[in-house]
Amino acid sequence: MKVYKNYDDLPKIKFPKGQEVFISDSTIRDGSQMPGVVMSKSHKLQIFEYLHQIGIEKLETFVFNHRDKEAVRSMLDKGYEFPEVTGWARANTDDIDIVLEMDGIEETGILMSVSDSHIIDKMGLQNREAAEEKYVDALQYAVDHGLRTRAHIEDMTRADNYGFVFPLVEKLIEIDPDCIIRLCDTLGMGIPFVGVDEPYGIPSMVKYLHDEMNVKNIETHVHDDFGLGMANTIAGYWHGANWSSLTFLGIGERAGNTEIEKVVLFLHERIEGFDKYNLEVVTEFASFMEKEIGIRVPRNKAVVGKNIFAHESGIHTAGVIKNPFTYEAYLPELVGGKRLLLIGDSSGLEVLRHKVEETLNELMGVEAKVLKQDPRLKEIQDHIHRLYDQELRVSSISDEELRGYVEKYFMFEPIVESETHEKSNIR
Repeated sequence: MKVYKNYDDLPKIKFPKGQEVFISDSTIRDGSQMPGVVMSKSHKLQIFEYLHQIGIEKLETFVFNHRDKEAVRSMLDKGYEFPEVTGWARANTDDIDIVLEMDGIEETGILMSVSDSHIIDKMGLQNREAAEEKYVDALQYAVDHGLRTRAHIEDMTRADNYGFVFPLVEKLIEIDPDCIIRLCDTLGMGIPFVGVDEPYGIPSMVKYLHDEMNVKNIETHVHDDFGLGMANTIAGYWHGANWSSLTFLGIGERAGNTEIEKVVLFLHERIEGFDKYNLEVVTEFASFMEKEIGIRVPRNKAVVGKNIFAHESGIHTAGVIKNPFTYEAYLPELVGGKRLLLIGDSSGLEVLRHKVEETLNELMGVEAKVLKQDPRLKEIQDHIHRLYDQELRVSSISDEELRGYVEKYFMFEPIVESETHEKSNIR
């Protein structure tokens, strides 16, 4: 009989292809294009530092203006092995020359829009043939000048893949066999299910590149317009991709991108033998992004939201007190978080007992034990319930308020009014 009572009991899964997988960050490049977001040089350097601490392998950045170049120069001067700083260019020699001017950058992405909408309406090219010539020439130029390459196959999930994209990729791989082919789900149209083919099926596209075309390096870059960013990214890995392009907190245009913190956590906790990333700074990283960049982090945001380890209801808090495994998918310290046990209208005596013990320990400096049957607990609970039932309170009981109750019922008659926000006749 299998018994699952702690985190180590749960089995981890394996990617069917058994490939080593990597992450390329686009927070500074794609993420900075999010409306309302402006990143200074110091912002970019701090993001770079957090990515280094996590262990992300690559970071892509623009190098077109002076501010970008200054930031990139400072990153390169750090001398870190990871993340490797890489460039980004449109498919023209002028952009590639700008990347080449940045001494220390050895790889660049090259934008290659492949849907007819992008080729004709956005770029103003006459046909697919003109686009193919432009992209092939740009990649050849980058290789001839000593750069490693990534081909950003933009809007692939709205393109004619068998008729145009896959033949184009074949030509690109002939020029650079190690080129990273980035499958860009630009509008989040991709579907993660096996059996879905042209043009939406992420599994079918990755499998074709991997199995039929023997592409060495396949990367997914998935936008989240339909909320499938995470699912499509993992589906990419599952079917043979060895890279994913992500942003921290999923920032980016429209609905944003697949989130680094989610993918890293999934790899670390759910995939066998995957411990190369350090997640201890991700909660701090999220706080930085909220305070300095102005990105609002929802309280229920996976991995880094303030509510991830907050418990209030009686059943949940009692379970977590006895064994965190009961109601926490992973421990707070894994991601640099902190468990919060809150007292509210749905809280039971167990969490109240636990919080009262904690408060007594702080006030008295000794380890105190309170029995669940202690009548003083019930008196505190009754007063708290009156706040919700009669005074229509809508917030949790603060630690300061609880301290007032503990002082009143367990220590002495203190200044009840100031600490519990109740009048002194509630005895």
